[in-house]
Amino acid sequence: MEPMKTLKARVEKGRLVMNEPTELPEGTELELMLADEDDELDDSERAKLDAAIDESWDAAERGETRPVEELLAKLKK
Repeated sequence: MEPMKTLKARVEKGRLVMNEPTELPEGTELELMLADEDDELDDSERAKLDAAIDESWDAAERGETRPVEELLAKLKK
């Protein structure tokens, strides 16, 4: 499974226009929501967050995971 990527688009004459090419297969349906402009992250912070999410996804695909019960137990301490 491919990691989720952020896709950017703008509205032009009432249509959504992608800002960059995509390799999504023809007919792929997307659920869109407006970007949250109030998250207070600048472009550098957003890039770091996106990289951390990608790294985490890759680790999960390699099987480098822990049971959720183990993580919850640590949080309860």
